Amino acid sequence: MASNTITMSLQEQIGQLLVAGFEGTTPSKEITDLIQHHRVGGVILFSRNIQHTQQVYALTQNLQRIARAAGHHYPLLIAIDQENGLVSRLGEGVTIFPGNMALGAAGSEQLAHDVALATGQELKALGINMNLAPVADVNNNPANPVIGVRSFGEDPQRVAHLAAAAVKGYQQAGVISTLKHFPGHGDTAVDSHLALPTIPYTLERLEEVELVPFRSGHHRDGRRGTGKCYGAASGH
Repeated sequence: MASNTITMSLQEQIGQLLVAGFEGTTPSKEITDLIQHHRVGGVILFSRNIQHTQQVYALTQNLQRIARAAGHHYPLLIAIDQENGLVSRLGEGVTIFPGNMALGAAGSEQLAHDVALATGQELKALGINMNLAPVADVNNNPANPVIGVRSFGEDPQRVAHLAAAAVKGYQQAGVISTLKHFPGHGDTAVDSHLALPTIPYTLERLEEVELVPFRSGHHRDGRRGTGKCYGAASGH
């Protein structure tokens, strides 16, 4: 990979760092231009891009064909939020498993692994190679408007173990997983889609609670990313 990277232009290398969304259920003029002329290396699918599984598969294959024809060195990263439970972009034609809070209540690392493995296998069959999951936030603020049942629970160690098991499941399916929302979105009271949340704690506290699942998940071998939510840290 290092040798291939050396042959890439600066524009191509920058493009590999970008993930773009678009409107519609077929490749739009805008996303085609970004892939062909701006060398964008990743695409994210939302509900607006999805009708049914056959259409999603056709869409992902078309996107990859556009990238290959444009001379991309690597396949596109095609990402989606398929956390299961409340956040499931795909519906008809795939399995909608219980969300993280249900898995946390079950307390089984094997179950968390198996759900991620099955989810990853279905995503890969549709041409999606990156899942923006699992949520690794510790759900320790009942006033949080956006995490809640998307979390495995309120205990940092339990969240860490279950998130790490899910990461391993996605890896075995050949899908890149994304631990989110670094550095922690569980103990906030603001929806980060609407405003900037504040994390009012010291680094020592973050290391004891919020950062525990992210460290555990990154200790696993294989491919994973980190979904970042840059909240304002007001501690000292």
